[in-house]
Amino acid sequence: QVQLVESGGGLVQAGGSLRLSCAASGRTLSSNDMGWFRQAPGKEREFVAAISWSGGSTRYADSVKGRFTISRDNAKNTVYLQMNSLKPEDTAVYYCAADHRPFHRPQTTDKEYRYWGQGTQVTVSS
Repeated sequence: QVQLVESGGGLVQAGGSLRLSCAASGRTLSSNDMGWFRQAPGKEREFVAAISWSGGSTRYADSVKGRFTISRDNAKNTVYLQMNSLKPEDTAVYYCAADHRPFHRPQTTDKEYRYWGQGTQVTVSS
């Protein structure tokens, strides 16, 4: 069974940066696309970024494009989300997700992902 554990969340001032990590265990995910989603209080979960199994293809939500960068280290079975120029509207619980289908295409909808982490809180103060 795949387990995903996010870390790196916290409280930061607007304009600051955070780096989220998502460590996978149970089996290697080097053949699987990975994604980041977030959910703010009272809102539905939304797509943030996704990366292909090789790292060669990435996708971003318009709201984070140019500020966030998704990357992965398959040797460490870990995916990252570097978040710069943070805004108060980025405040949310951030979730890591893994697609169970190998060598697929990075997806932007949460229903495409089978495995999920427990989430890490990111709070951006104004």
